[in-house]
Amino acid sequence: MLNTILFDLDGTLLPFIEKEFIHSYFERLTNCVVPLGYEKENFIKVLWAGTMDMIANTGEKSNRDAFWEKFCALLGADAMQLETVIDEFYGNDFDRVREVLRESRDCAPLIRSLKDKGYTLVLATNPIFPTVAVHTRLGWVGLQSEAFDHITTYENSCFAKPNPEYYRAILRQIHKQPEECVMLGNNPSDDGSAEQAGIKSILITDYLQNDNNLPLTQEQMCFTEMVQWLESLPALK
Repeated sequence: MLNTILFDLDGTLLPFIEKEFIHSYFERLTNCVVPLGYEKENFIKVLWAGTMDMIANTGEKSNRDAFWEKFCALLGADAMQLETVIDEFYGNDFDRVREVLRESRDCAPLIRSLKDKGYTLVLATNPIFPTVAVHTRLGWVGLQSEAFDHITTYENSCFAKPNPEYYRAILRQIHKQPEECVMLGNNPSDDGSAEQAGIKSILITDYLQNDNNLPLTQEQMCFTEMVQWLESLPALK
């Protein structure tokens, strides 16, 4: 019986196109660190290198450790001091990146209704950001972290999408079986890989991200249809 809903964040709950988000995000982040003596283009390359190490993580360390090990290997041990600076950015100036939202959404009523019905709710956002950055982005659609039973962040995760081990780790953490869950996301690779862990995935098409032109084999819904389907789910208690 379905009792657990996994939500992707970027491009699913958050109505934006990833390329526009990355552009605004990088512009504001580099504006924060360039005055500290870092060259913009090199900093972006190092940021991507650290991100790729998180995506390739095979479980021996947290994604946070994978990121900062690569970051400091390329920029020097002193670069570790930037963690505090960047976390402060995520809690402040990062909020201005909400400018990339294509529409206004308040997801709080939907999430609250599912919670009241007894569903376990997971924010299965790719864990390549720290907790503070996830908190900020949730606020863009009227949500707080407390609305979810589990949220994946780079501090508490050792895998990332599209590795199916990311989903298997979630199942262990929330003590659920695959058949109890559904994954809602906008990327047939990142979110569709849930099916390799036995979790049904549904593709939300409004801000579809399919850079590799993969065949769309998952069930598909627009955001409005997703909301209507979730609202029709029966109460579990």
